[in-house]
Amino acid sequence: MKFLYTPSSHFNLANLFTFVNITAGLLATYFITQNNFFIAIVLAWIGGAFDIFDGKIARKYNLSNEFGVQLDSFADFLSFVLVPVFLIFQAVYNNSFEGTLLIFSAVVSIFYVISGLRRLIHFNLHTDAGSVDKYFTGVPTPLGAILLWLVYLANTYEFLPAFGVLGFMIAIGWSLNSTLKVRHP
Repeated sequence: MKFLYTPSSHFNLANLFTFVNITAGLLATYFITQNNFFIAIVLAWIGGAFDIFDGKIARKYNLSNEFGVQLDSFADFLSFVLVPVFLIFQAVYNNSFEGTLLIFSAVVSIFYVISGLRRLIHFNLHTDAGSVDKYFTGVPTPLGAILLWLVYLANTYEFLPAFGVLGFMIAIGWSLNSTLKVRHP
């Protein structure tokens, strides 16, 4: 079991937590395809919890390495970019729009996905394994996902129409690569 605490191991304890995040994201995607949005959201939140713990474990046991940084970004892309966008597209846009508006909502969704991917790639290119800055520049993808969940809930409880969801998705997508300063927890 020494591999769990070996930084060079691809299956160290921190990376195992990241693999759980990936698994939760994949399962959430499946449940979205089945229109079981509640289970999908629970799984996404489970993935988010494991995302918090993988970083804390990596720092506590000095397990950070380049593989872990890349793996974590892949998990973030799946759980905090693709899953919330897919959820909103399936639960909100697909039920509210048709024709040109559905195509426009697809373009907005793609914009968000590309914004999230660009943010994660930029982060990977400009960070060192194991280092933690005091502030993020731009909204981190996990926070972007939380904001999208709130937008989804506002729509679900009829506080926000589908057009409002589109507007917020554009704004949050923009904020991922903005110069906004967000304090690192």
